[in-house]
Parts: sequence; C-alpha cells; structure tokens
Amino acid sequence: MSAIRLDATQATDAPERLRDWLDGFRRVFVLTGAGISTGSGIPDYRDTDGAWKRPAPVTWQAFTGDPAIYRRYWARSFVGWPRFSIARPNAAHRTLAALGNAGPITTLLTQNVDGLHQAAGSRSVIDLHGRLDRVVCLGCGATMPRDALQPRLVADNPGWHPGAAAMAPDGDADIAAESESVFMPPRCLHCDGLLKPDVVFFGENVPKARVQAARTALAASDAMLVIGSSLMVYSGFRFAKMAHEAGLSLAILNRGVTRADPLATLRLDAEIGSTLGALAREVSAGDE
Repeated sequence: MSAIRLDATQATDAPERLRDWLDGFRRVFVLTGAGISTGSGIPDYRDTDGAWKRPAPVTWQAFTGDPAIYRRYWARSFVGWPRFSIARPNAAHRTLAALGNAGPITTLLTQNVDGLHQAAGSRSVIDLHGRLDRVVCLGCGATMPRDALQPRLVADNPGWHPGAAAMAPDGDADIAAESESVFMPPRCLHCDGLLKPDVVFFGENVPKARVQAARTALAASDAMLVIGSSLMVYSGFRFAKMAHEAGLSLAILNRGVTRADPLATLRLDAEIGSTLGALAREVSAGDE
C-alpha cells in the first residue's frame, strides 16, 4: 500500500485526514514521543531532520560507572525537577484520552517519562521508558517518589546555587559546570547504593515484560498511529516496523522526518497540539 503524504503546507487538512483514517479502524495502537509534550512546556530532543538538538542524554554505563557523571546528573535534576513536575496535560494528551475512553484507541505506548497521558485520563498506557516521578536504588531495589527526594537534596546541599539555568528535556537542566562539580548527590538511606530515576537510560534494555505487553497489544490491533516521535531510537521504531510487517495501516503525525516514513500509509507533517485539538472538536461536532 502506498503512503498518502501531507506536507506542512497542507497542515490545515491534517485533522480531517486523521479523522478519516481513524474512522476506518476499531482497534488502534498508538505510540507517542516527546513531541506530544512540548505543548506542556517540556522540551524535546530532536529537530525536524531527526538530529539531536543538544548532546545525547547520559548513558547507563556513564551514570553507574563515573562518579562525576552521577553527580552531574543529580545536580541538573535537582534544578530541572521542580518545573518538570508541575507540567500538565495539553490538548493532545486530552484528545488521546477521549479517543481511548470512547473511541478506537485501545493501547497507548509512550516513550515519554512524564506521566501526562495518565494525568489526562488515559487508562491503557504502557510507559515504555519508565517514569521520572519514581526513584529506585540500584543496590537494594528500594523505591521512593521523586518528590520525596527533593527535600533531601536541599538539606544535603545548603547554600548551593546552580548559576544561570535553562530547562532541558525530561527534567534535566543546563547549569554551570562549576556548580555541578560541588553538588552532593544522593545515596540510598538503606544500603548507600546509587539512586536512579526509574527510567530507561541509553545503553540500558527496556524491561522484557514491558516490551511483551506492547507486542501483545499491537498484535490485537488493526492499525498503528505514531504521534510526536522521530522513531530514531530502535526501542520505539521496532513497533512501527512490526506493524508494517504485519500488514497494519501505519499513520504518523510528527513535525519533521521520522525513521518510519517509508513505511507509513498516512504521513502528516503538522503541529501536534493544534491538529489533535481540532480533531477533538471535529469528533465532538460529529457526535452531536
């Protein structure tokens, strides 16, 4: 099946095209990426060409093997977490929640770690890369809410100041290097082990049970929709590849190129928030 293309100059037609596509299916598997949360004030990672906007995120190997990287991560998280934690769902999250509760979306697989789909009311959500609002000890496995860690970091770093700071993706922040070097990072109160946000770092494997749950949900679907992801990371791209190999229709809504563009049945290069907001209005009007 050849792909139907819609470029940015025709973006005003995107809500109607997407609704027409959705109307053809009963069970739609959705994968979302960072582009869906930019409307909530959370920066994304890649530009419209799929290239990094900034240095690649920290790797599992560096986080666990280099004390300076461990300190750097937590210094930046200490600054970035307060703003990240107050982010709220936008129109795109709310539209997908409505289409899941009274429409064709059956499962929502997200690469994001912000929990905004659940906050918007989506019920069948698989957090492919985990959640930033939880912290786990790599020594004893103890867990705690990320909010509970912030007061400890304050107490352990009296008088510490980050200098000029700018928000970065996923609760990170850009701060002065000299401030990073004197920050006191957290350790587990039970075993003195390293603490890590309960998310999948680069170089780390997605838990098998999570991947299998997504595979099972995709196998039970008759179409797949990708929103706000360039799919440059294989952990997400593989589901688009599986959908294509299974003969499922694949629609992609994203600003800029994606790794799965050659596989798409419908490719929409349009702004995500306004497209899904307009789609929600069309659906509501059609139900009246």
